[in-house]
Amino acid sequence: MSANPKKNRKVIITCAITGSIHTPSMSPYLPVTPQEIAESAIEAAEAGAAIIHLHARNPETGFPDQSVEAYTDILPVIKSRSNAVLNITTGGATTMTTEERLAPALHYKPEVASLNMGSMNFGLFPMLKRFKEFKHDWEEDYLEGSKHRIFKNTFEDIEMILTKCADNNTRFEIECYDIGHLYTCAHFVERGLIKAPVLIQSVFGILGGIGQHPEDIMHMKRTADRLFGDNYEWSVLGAGRQQMNIAMQSVQLGGHLRVGLEDSLWLGKGKLAKSNADQVRAAKAMVESMGLEVATPDEAREILSLKGGSNVNF
Repeated sequence: MSANPKKNRKVIITCAITGSIHTPSMSPYLPVTPQEIAESAIEAAEAGAAIIHLHARNPETGFPDQSVEAYTDILPVIKSRSNAVLNITTGGATTMTTEERLAPALHYKPEVASLNMGSMNFGLFPMLKRFKEFKHDWEEDYLEGSKHRIFKNTFEDIEMILTKCADNNTRFEIECYDIGHLYTCAHFVERGLIKAPVLIQSVFGILGGIGQHPEDIMHMKRTADRLFGDNYEWSVLGAGRQQMNIAMQSVQLGGHLRVGLEDSLWLGKGKLAKSNADQVRAAKAMVESMGLEVATPDEAREILSLKGGSNVNF
């Protein structure tokens, strides 16, 4: 458990709205257009998500789109109707260059941006066993191509993102897919490029990263405790059907959680989630059933020492 459990009496729920992993043919409920993404984000915030993690997509094909323009009709709409902390990905998709992935966060200067801590295999191709028919030509090739693509996040890439965003006072959702990623984060903390409180988002269940066994979750937590002590906040995301089980284990260990259709399309065995808000409501109910409270956006800002929603470029 975290060395300072008082900070975790309010549990931060992050909701990842659409991502770049799932393709439109996998669920009719996956938000694709700017309007769908914005509305889904607002609903998730109303359901209890303090932080909204955002990707954008081509509105016609659903292909991941990390252009600055792709966020034009997403960010201001959510901000005008919600107090949620908005978090822009720098992970984008494995098909993009680092510069492409960084562009929206650099331009819009959000309170939070995601940042991956290492290059890795990122296997999406097993989903081809479950999904056979696709609406768009790109979907099958995109999944199959993950056999030979590397998700590139070199030390140079990470340093570049941290350095370019430093003057914007954007904090980072540090995404750690394996134990070595925690040590990479510690390296940048030691150099002063990542500052406390560090938000560690441990990712479980991506093929190429750490697995989803309870011992894997414990190993991540123990290692993060040893490396960062009181200077970090721990959150988890479980890919696929183990999403809620892993979230529950995090809360039991004093941590926070992330849900959303980026990470899992499901809400129970064989049951597609009809919205991001459905998953947030389930997560909130779980947290409250354990005698804890869900953090409001402003409480999340205080816990994570964020710069505030008025200090962004949208």
